[in-house]
Amino acid sequence: MKNVFVVLALIFSSAVIQAQAEKTNTITVTIDNIVNDNGTVLFSLHTQDTFMKGPGIKNEGSTIENGSVTITFTDVAPGEYAIMALHDENDNRRMDFEANGMPKESYGMSGNDMSFGPPSYQAAKFTYEGGTKKLTLMF
Repeated sequence: MKNVFVVLALIFSSAVIQAQAEKTNTITVTIDNIVNDNGTVLFSLHTQDTFMKGPGIKNEGSTIENGSVTITFTDVAPGEYAIMALHDENDNRRMDFEANGMPKESYGMSGNDMSFGPPSYQAAKFTYEGGTKKLTLMF
């Protein structure tokens, strides 16, 4: 009888673990218009408090294959966010600029706002309600 309870407990706990794994909150981001495969693409997930002020609340990086890259932010709480991405061609982990102040490396953000000037949180923000969300950014 004791063995039956142990087996039932194991079955129940594995079902709970599986259910929790299926409910993982993820945001998957793809960029597929990268001009070359040099370096890496750095991604950061931001709240309004962290946007344009340093690292995001979650940060990822990935190498590029055939002009495309996909990353996934995991365990993301529901809320309002913006995503920024940088094609760090020389792998120095920062954006490089021309003498006139224009960026040397490609960058993009959620909302795909291509206006001139610094990125705006208002233009990049989106609401995440949990579950699985897929976004495509453009450079």
